[in-house]
Amino acid sequence: MNTGLQLYNTLSRKKELFQPLNAPNVGMYVCGPTVYSDVHLGNCRTFMSFDLIFRYLKYSGYKVRYVRNITDAGHLEGDRDEGDDKFAKRAKLEQLEPMEIVQKYTLGFHDVMRMLNTLSPSIEPTATGHIIEQIEMIKVIIANGYGYEIDGNVYFDVEKYSEKYNYTILTNRNLEDMLANTRELGGQNEKRGRLDFALWIKAKPETLMQWQSPWGMGFPGWHIECSAMSAKYLGAEFDIHGGGMDLAATHHTNEIAQSEACSHHQPARYWMHTNMLTVNGTRMSKSAGNGFLPLELFTGDHPLLKKGYSPMTVKFFMLQAHYRSTLDFSNEALEASEKGFRRLMAAVNLLDKLSVSDQSDFGIDALKEKCVNAMNDDFNSPVLIAELFEAVRIINTVYDGKGKISAESLEKLKQLINDFVFDILGLKDEETRNLEMNSVLEMVIELRKEAKENKDYATSDKIRIGLQELGIQLKDGKEGTTWSKA
Repeated sequence: MNTGLQLYNTLSRKKELFQPLNAPNVGMYVCGPTVYSDVHLGNCRTFMSFDLIFRYLKYSGYKVRYVRNITDAGHLEGDRDEGDDKFAKRAKLEQLEPMEIVQKYTLGFHDVMRMLNTLSPSIEPTATGHIIEQIEMIKVIIANGYGYEIDGNVYFDVEKYSEKYNYTILTNRNLEDMLANTRELGGQNEKRGRLDFALWIKAKPETLMQWQSPWGMGFPGWHIECSAMSAKYLGAEFDIHGGGMDLAATHHTNEIAQSEACSHHQPARYWMHTNMLTVNGTRMSKSAGNGFLPLELFTGDHPLLKKGYSPMTVKFFMLQAHYRSTLDFSNEALEASEKGFRRLMAAVNLLDKLSVSDQSDFGIDALKEKCVNAMNDDFNSPVLIAELFEAVRIINTVYDGKGKISAESLEKLKQLINDFVFDILGLKDEETRNLEMNSVLEMVIELRKEAKENKDYATSDKIRIGLQELGIQLKDGKEGTTWSKA
């Protein structure tokens, strides 16, 4: 088991040696998407980063329970409990039930994650599936003196909590400044303090998503959901809590407060946050008009893109920046990553074509140690990729007959590539997959041709219709049958 892993802890603002509570078991909770719209690239970067972390922890010998939730209720437009419910607003816009919205965008999120070749979490709980746990947690917070109910709404008392605990421990902000700079919100004067946030929100008569509670019909606040679900599946104290850096100031700060108000100690030992995305040096956002969705990036269907880039090119591009660094999108940077990724895969495909010798000019064990050291340094994927291009150099040198490699060293090199390129970075060879798909299609077309020659038109039509449903259009001509994507 790897005992040399260092990771950056937002809580202490420094790198720390990773020491799990109950090694080799590791509990990791990551705040998942709010499924009221298509998943955006910022989310994708966060989930790809924690997929890398999940993969490396498993490679290092840990047994990881990775919990990533689906927020499908209770997330208002503003972080301070103001505005409309995001699901209700989208449901009205699309003239659907809120849970239809949830289903639509959850499936879309999973599709994008599959395209990016990320592993599924161990558990993917939904907020609506854990209303009881959230209500029970709120009851404990009230009983411990840190929550209060007014007219069906339940709020967390931040100033009362701050008498004993450090509310700003995660961000190191000044509480007095926060109190002075937080404006009063219209219609929320019932709160005792300006920083108080909702644990339970009273439903309006027209609210579609509402549940019975000791305080009347309503729905949970956004922050209580993650506290309840992480506690249920990982316990009151666990190892890693992650998410985007935009969650630290409010959502994660409030999660810590809620959990401490219940169990009287920090929920997670290590807090990890991914950095933001920029486009040509400007922060990516819908309002700036420079934000694009994953599928737009894959197809190139966006004014800022010269062309589309494959999912693995996008993943390789993102992994070339450290998860705590700002990642800047530009056509030039994506094109450079595309060339780099193709160069890596081209070398990988030469491995089985290398001739072995009695001796080796290369130290594969030393190269592996460098790869491990890169990942042990706070999951430093850009340094790892740089080391992997040393493996590319070795492969090309041997293939060109300018260097020798022994059978033992070649096996070690193959294992290194399999471990770090495929198992840890989670990359895959798209070109080989495309060739395999083409071969399968040609075989299916040949089977259809034989069915037609045998006057088995039912089978012939079944194949054609089946392929059409999968997005493959067949066209019969004088030269035979051709296919294209519908």
